[in-house]
Amino acid sequence: MPPRTVYLETFGCQMNELDSELVAGRLRQLGYRFTAEAGEADVVLYNTCSVRERAEQKVWSRLGEIKKRKADEPSLVVGVLGCMAERDGEAMIDRMPVVDVLCGPGELDKLPELIDNAVRTRASLASDGSGRRARRSARQVALQGSASRRSGTLAAAGDTLELLDLSRTISPVDEGRSRSAYVRITRGCNKFCTYCVVPNTRGAEMHRPPENILDECKRLADSGVIEITLLGQTVNHYRFEHGASVSVGGVVQPQKGRTYKGAHHRDALSAAGVTTFADLLRRIHDEIPAIRRLRFVTSYPRDFGDDVLEVIRDSPRICRYLHVPAQSGSNRVLKAMNRGYTVEAYFEFLDRARAILDQPELGRPLMISGDVIVGFPTETDADFEATIDMVRRSRAKNQFIFKYSPRPGSLAFDKIPDDVPESVKRQRNNALLAVQGEISDEISREQIGREFDILVEGLSRAEKKRRGVDIKPGSGMVGITVGGAPASAKPETDIAEAAGLAQFSGRTDGDQIVFFDVDTTIQAPDDLIGSIVRVRIDNADKLALQGTLI
Repeated sequence: MPPRTVYLETFGCQMNELDSELVAGRLRQLGYRFTAEAGEADVVLYNTCSVRERAEQKVWSRLGEIKKRKADEPSLVVGVLGCMAERDGEAMIDRMPVVDVLCGPGELDKLPELIDNAVRTRASLASDGSGRRARRSARQVALQGSASRRSGTLAAAGDTLELLDLSRTISPVDEGRSRSAYVRITRGCNKFCTYCVVPNTRGAEMHRPPENILDECKRLADSGVIEITLLGQTVNHYRFEHGASVSVGGVVQPQKGRTYKGAHHRDALSAAGVTTFADLLRRIHDEIPAIRRLRFVTSYPRDFGDDVLEVIRDSPRICRYLHVPAQSGSNRVLKAMNRGYTVEAYFEFLDRARAILDQPELGRPLMISGDVIVGFPTETDADFEATIDMVRRSRAKNQFIFKYSPRPGSLAFDKIPDDVPESVKRQRNNALLAVQGEISDEISREQIGREFDILVEGLSRAEKKRRGVDIKPGSGMVGITVGGAPASAKPETDIAEAAGLAQFSGRTDGDQIVFFDVDTTIQAPDDLIGSIVRVRIDNADKLALQGTLI
């Protein structure tokens, strides 16, 4: 069978982006080629998200669009991966027979086998000559279901998902890869917030062995990566008990998340052979100096110990940036969301974090970001006013603000009526965006006159548009897209042909966007992109900082 060409489009969060990279790397090892154009592909895959309604609507739209092509090309294989596949199950195929492959996020290690089976089945249906049969789904399915094989340490004997992370394809950055990378440290979630489907779609919380994580980070650093973001649904709850580990084929497997004991048990945990999140951060920082920036998302406001904050304070290459969602400023709504903390506890954490980490006089201000849901069921005007107060007091550099939408599979979907009118949700969403815009603008303007180390990401969007640069994924990186836009690109060497003053963009270690001009006749873009440079901030607004290269 000739090599197959794959189009892989990713929707949603960083977890999905990492899953897509791992899947694409494994498929490339097996001889599959990738394209950034769906029309050129023999296999079309959509890696989906169920957290936001808009992402789901895009997926249904893509499936609707591809139906006509599938009728004309019966050998085409269409797959849906990720949370929508896990949540909807085979009902998705019943609704959309165009789908041949369903693979949940906890079964992605099985995807190559599913695709191979689907390719062979579709080829058989196509050659049969029966139009009726050719329109059938190949129906290759791998889902966790209610009896998750990832649910505990002892279940690791049947777990090969860890091998997907360990077999990650890592190519040198000069072949087109970004100098930034994601590394998963936990999978799944145990929180069961009533608005969220993640515990049901990604399964129970599982913590990866620290040695596996360190090895992955080292290999990325050896390839030229200088910035790593550690990923987890509640990343600060990472906790690995070495005495309870299980090995399969010589590979130590992830283990089920256990009740978090708090930072005051750090010494006892260390003596008992437990690696905490603080321990993991310290090890990556100290043992891999080539990683010049270490980040992590997403943090949970409860049980965030001073041990983690102190490691960040004492480790210059760990970024002063915390993404810590509050979701609401009303204790009544937080209880209905099953968030497990109060507004007072959230502010207590922010006060501790700022007391330990905020050092604007040294050019290292602590930057906070978060998530807020407006219009959650039963939210009153008073609840919303409390949320406005929370946003003002927290002074985050940005808040990701969303209108509540009922998610099938969440606890709230079946048990809490969606009683806030859409018009009210929209008004509250716009009002909160305006408040956060004022705060973001204030925080940005406070940075004027300061100097920051900036990780250069490439030409600014405005500069690309001005120069007409068409950036597409290069041969050195998988041809995946995020929401239809290229997720990665070959270094922008083509801009050297249009030498002169060019605007570049980058980020501070506090995750603030910075624009600055570079004379490309003096400094080669190839040398600049992916490097860390010093920039003085001259101007600012709520969206970005503008500065001068020093």
